[in-house]
Order: sequence, then C-alpha cells, then structure tokens
Amino acid sequence: MTDQRDTSLTLDPKYDAAGLITAVATDMTGRLLMVAHMNADALAATLESGDATFWSRSRARLWKKGETSGHVLKVREVRIDCDQDALWLKCEPLGPACHTGEQSCFYRVIEDGKLVRRA
Repeated sequence: MTDQRDTSLTLDPKYDAAGLITAVATDMTGRLLMVAHMNADALAATLESGDATFWSRSRARLWKKGETSGHVLKVREVRIDCDQDALWLKCEPLGPACHTGEQSCFYRVIEDGKLVRRA
C-alpha cells in the first residue's frame, strides 16, 4: 500500500523530526555539486527567489548558497522523490559549489582507505 504522497500531485514534503529534508544539488548535466538540508522556509525561499537556500545546521539559520562568496546556485528545476522526503535541485552554478573552491563538494575518491583528489 502506498502513501497518498507517493502518487499525489500535491507538494507535501515529508520533513524529518528536526524539520529538515535532504536536498541534492547538481548542475544541469547531472554532475553532483553538493548535498545540504532544507526546512520549509528554505524550500519556500528557494522556490520564490530561484537561488538555492538551505538550512545551516552548524549556524542554525537559513543560508543562501553564495551569500558571502558570490558563488550562487541558480535553481532551474526542483524535483521531489516519490515519497517526498528528498529534493533534487538542478542548478546553474555561478562559480565553485564547494567552500574549498572545488567545483563539486565530491572531489575526493576513497581508494584503499585513503582519499584521492579527482576532478
């Protein structure tokens, strides 16, 4: 039996106990850029402005990607998974996505228990 969320065309995000939903950001080709979290306010701000806005767990506040660096993620499409507990943001990155200056936060591969830098 499926939950109504699974087949409905009504947006009804399933936030976790902390009020968050996982948001995966890719570029328009599908290259993984970053993973972050959104609360209802962050999702609303993203949908309204077109700029990726997240909930910063470390700062305990809304955080617009690029607010200090200028490396904004322009959101071109938002998808939600079948049970509405994860988001996929298809973005046009205006600069590196990672705070380290890398194009993606996923720039390292685990090989033999060690990290290896990969483009």
